[in-house]
Formats: sequence, structure tokens, C-alpha cells
Amino acid sequence: MYGIVKQSGGHIRVYSEPGAGTTFRIYLPRTDVAHAATITPRERALPRGQETVLLVEDEPEVRSLACEILERLGYTVLEAASPADALLVAQQYVGIIDLLLTDVIMPGMSGRALAERITTERREAKVLFMSGYTDDAIVRHGVLEAGIQFIEKPFTQDAFAFKVRHVLDQPS
Repeated sequence: MYGIVKQSGGHIRVYSEPGAGTTFRIYLPRTDVAHAATITPRERALPRGQETVLLVEDEPEVRSLACEILERLGYTVLEAASPADALLVAQQYVGIIDLLLTDVIMPGMSGRALAERITTERREAKVLFMSGYTDDAIVRHGVLEAGIQFIEKPFTQDAFAFKVRHVLDQPS
């Protein structure tokens, strides 16, 4: 929460009194821009697909949400909770894996190293990285190169759906 408030140019005030509780006040900058929710997500058709996605995410809640969105949009999802699980799934799956969707920073192996290993065997697989860090921070610290396909967490269903479709539609 703190990071989102700070990235938005806001701040948080905390007032705490022993035995009485704690109050958090979140202040966000005022804007003159019209309310962005004039088009509800249901009014705009989300891109769908039938491809197979290998989803690698060590946070169960994020993995579950991403899987649910992808399946609702028509994709076949192969789930993996770790890079080791992903390597095993990729080895055992006999069909085509169209997209590797992986967290960047995970225990045991980075998403970048995982992508290198999987795409060596499965050249058809496109790669989309995701992280709670900004794409600028990821590139600046040398975790990924500039120009790599990336989506920042947390993401909206719309942003996620359009980014996945965009990556899948890119020429090989």
C-alpha cells in the first residue's frame, strides 16, 4: 500500500494511541482529470485466446488470480509455483507452450534464467515477465534488459489481458 501511495505522489499519516487504536489517513494528489471509470471493464471486450500459457509465480494469490483471468479468457494454463516446478511441467507437457509468463524474482532461480532454459528447449515460447518492481528498476539493476516484454504487478484484468495478447501476437 505504501509503495502505491508514494508512486501516486501521495502520503500516509499515522496516528496511534495505546489502548485506543491506530488511524491511517491516505492523502492522494487532487486531479482535474475526469473520472477514469467512465467506461466500465464490462463495456470493453477483452482480447481472448486459445494458446497455452505456462504461468510461473511463487505467490499463491497472484498465481491463482492470473490463472483465473487467463482461463476465463480461453487460454489453457499450466501452473507452476517455482522455477523447478516450471522446468518439470515444461519437460512433461507434450503440447506447444505458446507463452511463458513468469515472475522475475523467485527463490532458487530468476525468471530470466528460467526463460533462458525453457526457450532453449521450446523455441516457440514467447516470454512475458512480471514483477512488483517497476520496469525501470528491473532494467536499472540489470535484472532484465531494456525492451523485454514486462508487466508490473499489481495489474488490472484489462491491462493483463491486453499485454498477454500483445506478446502472443508479436512475430517470432
